[in-house]
Amino acid sequence: QEQLVESGGGLVQAGGSLRLSCAAPESIFRRSDMAWYRQAPGKERELVAEISKSGSTNYADSVKGRFSISRDSAKNTVHLRMDNLKPEDAAVYYCYAHSLEPDARSSMRMNEHHYWGQGTQVTVSS
Repeated sequence: QEQLVESGGGLVQAGGSLRLSCAAPESIFRRSDMAWYRQAPGKERELVAEISKSGSTNYADSVKGRFSISRDSAKNTVHLRMDNLKPEDAAVYYCYAHSLEPDARSSMRMNEHHYWGQGTQVTVSS
């Protein structure tokens, strides 16, 4: 049913750029902080960039100055602009949504949800 749908991955030469996109249902996007993770073969999944509902951002040290995360509330979409790509950036990139908010019927309870996209492959060649 409700899914995060990713696009924009592909093959690019070192030094090139790509823009990843993640479309979410409004019910998820409106309530969620969003993030991009990546996982290279034989490696652990790692956080690349995140953006809160208010627009606050954080980046992994390895991508600071090269990647930029943004959200488009009109289209319920989060983007990851990747510039000056390096071979070490090659990985499957996953969109992630997380929400945590008080329950509408009880402020003593929290409603928490997690969603993952299917992943999109980014390959960087020299």
